[in-house]
Amino acid sequence: MKLIVGLGNPGEKYAGTRHNIGFDVVLELLRRTGERPKEKFSGFFAKANLAGETVGFLMPTTFMNRSGNSVGPAMKYFGITPQEVVVIHDELDLPLGRLKLKVGGGHGGHNGLRSVTGHIGAEYSRLRCGIGRPAKGEVTPFVLGRFASDEREWAANMVDEAADAIERAVREGVSAAMNVVNESKG
Repeated sequence: MKLIVGLGNPGEKYAGTRHNIGFDVVLELLRRTGERPKEKFSGFFAKANLAGETVGFLMPTTFMNRSGNSVGPAMKYFGITPQEVVVIHDELDLPLGRLKLKVGGGHGGHNGLRSVTGHIGAEYSRLRCGIGRPAKGEVTPFVLGRFASDEREWAANMVDEAADAIERAVREGVSAAMNVVNESKG
């Protein structure tokens, strides 16, 4: 079984924000499978068939900075290794709409990744969803803000493409999926 984790913050206040793009991708995947998540592992969890494989979907409700408190117990319960985990998250260092799939690495200052890495190590895969950087001003309000009206179509397309990328990673493996996802212009 693989575990697909979408990072975000719980509650209506954060719904639709750049920081919650991971939640949005998991919700799209669950829509495609017809499954509904239930509260489990300090988050919302569902098991479904995706691309012919049983997959767990997790959206931690611990708030971003403590995401590992949800991911670690879910992995332990199912006996999953870090190599069987894909974390979907927002990425300031990629332009809006660009996707990058990678295995392992550092947290790059992302507190959600820092927490997950602290609980399970760094050998999990990541689907980085580009949200761009603010032209000026502070990063925190930008990340916690909603997409501007002229960005919404890009964001919606990115969610669809990210869900497609996860399906490809489950079906073909992360390494094979990287060749396609990282070459697309997103």
